[in-house]
Amino acid sequence: MYPNLKLQLWRAGIRQNRLAQLLGMDETMLSKVINGYRAASPELRGKIAVILQQDEEWLFESLAGPKPDLNGRA
Repeated sequence: MYPNLKLQLWRAGIRQNRLAQLLGMDETMLSKVINGYRAASPELRGKIAVILQQDEEWLFESLAGPKPDLNGRA
């Protein structure tokens, strides 16, 4: 899931269906991207960042923190 992307959609007052229209894509597929069930292509990520006028890296930060070391180290 991309909480920053969801936050920015809310701040901009843009609904997912409107963003999907602007991107020329299916709303269901966009929902899967926003909720982390499907990876976004670099092209799609860039288009979303331009529409929302935000940094792509920030928009697509995930909730997953750093992966733990398998040897027990943080």
